[in-house]
Amino acid sequence: MISLLAKWLIKPENGNETSVRKAYGVLCGAVGIVLNVLLFALKFFAGLLSGSIAITADAFNNLSDAGSSFVTLLGFQLAGQKPDSDHPFGHGRIEYLSGLVVSMLILLMGFELAKSSVSKILHPGPVESGAVVIVILCASILVKLYMSFYNRRIGRKINSSAMLATAADSLSDTVSTAAVLAATLIGRFTSLQIDGWAGIAVAVFIFISGLKAAKETIDPLLGTPPTPEFVADIRDIVMKHSGIEGIHDLIVHDYGPGRCMISLHAEVSSAGNVVDLHDQIDHIEKELQESLGCHAVIHMDPLAVDDALTAETRQKVAALIHCIDEAINIHDFRMVIGPTHTNVIFDAVVPFGFRLSDEEVEEKIKTIVRTLDGNYFAVVSVERSYT
Repeated sequence: MISLLAKWLIKPENGNETSVRKAYGVLCGAVGIVLNVLLFALKFFAGLLSGSIAITADAFNNLSDAGSSFVTLLGFQLAGQKPDSDHPFGHGRIEYLSGLVVSMLILLMGFELAKSSVSKILHPGPVESGAVVIVILCASILVKLYMSFYNRRIGRKINSSAMLATAADSLSDTVSTAAVLAATLIGRFTSLQIDGWAGIAVAVFIFISGLKAAKETIDPLLGTPPTPEFVADIRDIVMKHSGIEGIHDLIVHDYGPGRCMISLHAEVSSAGNVVDLHDQIDHIEKELQESLGCHAVIHMDPLAVDDALTAETRQKVAALIHCIDEAINIHDFRMVIGPTHTNVIFDAVVPFGFRLSDEEVEEKIKTIVRTLDGNYFAVVSVERSYT
């Protein structure tokens, strides 16, 4: 159904990536609202017929899902707004916020379902389970499986954390309804009253699902590193240009799916023509924009590639530093030779959570540089990588 509606309503060739993402989000949100309201009405009716607290709670869980779908739809509408003077990088992060709201609703429903289930355990009552109730529960499982499938498929297609959170919620609903169905059948064919216990099991599953969905939406809001594949794509595009000796200090700023900014330092020969190098950097920035859809800012770092002493000393210093730890890398290497001593200046990049403090790393590096030559003094800045 979603694929058919998408073919009718969404025309990728007539819009850019942002408008297509918005169209998919609005479509899936609208379908989610309709299906969840329908499931709520059917399950609420089944709950009244059977007197089951688990079925009634599951019905209100679907009502909250309808609210979640509305939040997702609203999030895509707002995220699709054009940049303005107050938000020059657009409104893409609203989509992350809508996914966070969805996860909070999941947690709330899990808590409420747990309370109702405890009450049912303390005050058990008979549960009637006719054919109509069982058919409604089975149909609900199938509908929720379909909703989980299309939300996950399209969420991955357009890289939407909000839709992936909705897919996780739909899958948790499938399991919870299956547990309710099992409890209903057991109650029908035996004398066991496990309606309340089934509700507790469902609540725990929903709560775990909500925590997972919350993490998936909070992480990009707080800031996560780019994927290794994305970093490799950037490196390949930059390094294929002649005259680029290396890159470092790569930072990817995420302003929402499909909206990011890249900044990096490109090492170039200090003997090169500045105008020609600047023209090449402009071409690289344009290529990154066209290939990856990201605005790029590149800073040129001069590298003394024709200075044999600097090149040889850099290799020796890098090898000695790897004796401290293979994870340490250096860049921006240069030498300032004076009448009494030589300053060996560079940056050292260490991973987060490194076993040594910045001060300890600096002291160890200064010590090993002096082993090369007693007149060498390291001027080193210790920093962390953003990738």
